Amino acid sequence: MNTVLYPTPPLSHLPQDLVSVADYQRYAQKHLPKSVFEYITGGGADEITLQRNRLAFQQWSILPRVLRDITDATTATNLCGQAFRHPILLAPVAFHQLVHPDGELATAEAASLLDTGMVVSTLSSQSLESVAQKLESPRWFQLYMQQNRDFTLQLVRRAEAAGYQALMVTIDAPLHGVRNRAQRAGFQLPAEIEAVNLRDRPPLPRAEFTPDQSVIFQGMMSEAPTWRDIEWLRTQTKLPIILKGILHSDDLRIALNVGVEGAVISNHGGRTLDQLPTALEMLPELRASLNKADFTLLVDGGIERGTDIFTALALGADAVMIGRPQLYALGVAGKLGIAHLLRTLRDELEITMALAGCSSIEQIDAQYLRKQF
Repeated sequence: MNTVLYPTPPLSHLPQDLVSVADYQRYAQKHLPKSVFEYITGGGADEITLQRNRLAFQQWSILPRVLRDITDATTATNLCGQAFRHPILLAPVAFHQLVHPDGELATAEAASLLDTGMVVSTLSSQSLESVAQKLESPRWFQLYMQQNRDFTLQLVRRAEAAGYQALMVTIDAPLHGVRNRAQRAGFQLPAEIEAVNLRDRPPLPRAEFTPDQSVIFQGMMSEAPTWRDIEWLRTQTKLPIILKGILHSDDLRIALNVGVEGAVISNHGGRTLDQLPTALEMLPELRASLNKADFTLLVDGGIERGTDIFTALALGADAVMIGRPQLYALGVAGKLGIAHLLRTLRDELEITMALAGCSSIEQIDAQYLRKQF
């Protein structure tokens, strides 16, 4: 299917009914080509995990404290030894040019305006160097480990030279999940959009399989990264390493032993294996399993409100990451949309903290929550 990119120009001003993540999704459905919207919005298989990600937040109520002086309140925090103005980061998302001609460059400009940390994807449609030049806020690089270690190291060295301050290594998606919604919509990556950071990647060897071999097991998974690759990477860079895609406490313990600085509790936005637990439900167990106070825990999946951010922080996250909503906002209104989205989420978090009686991120803990069902 041939996709006409950008059939509707981005909005130059924001209408009064565009005030939340849900509104941006509604507008994006009208602005973007159907196949692109379905690719972004969809999850794996029957989308059970995708639905659970949102429902998980509805299981919690916020129990406020009153008559507290919070006139000196702040959302400032520290992640992997780095200062952040607020605990909201833009998650690594591939191919921003699917929704806007400037792609990640516009996203980076918006992140800079709101002093928001951005994690730039290996699969970005603009080079990691060009995005870094636009980023004046904290910048991290998301790394997909490559079959060729020399090429992986080349990506790491490029990130270091461009001034990225941490590596976020995605470990939960060695292959695509079953994405029926995108298949039904006929999504194909347009020829004019590519993962420019991988242009110089050595060609993969042609694989041949016997009748009793599996294209999945003996093919795609034969070169998937293992803990040995993370151990190797740890010896190759002094940048903090955050592993993205941990749900099991045993894997978190291994990560600690390998010597990484952080982890993202994540089910990949419900886009890989369906019927996974939500990051939110696993968060308290994983936080409790840590015996290292300065280990950074981030969480993503289903976050649409300031109250969601507050809930995640109260359950043990140090910060949250926003994925799909940044593409909705970028497609609808370019960098204006992303800046507005980030400001909205930051304002909502501050309102939640004020009404809950919290004056700092460190104060937010489980005493402010009650489980509903």
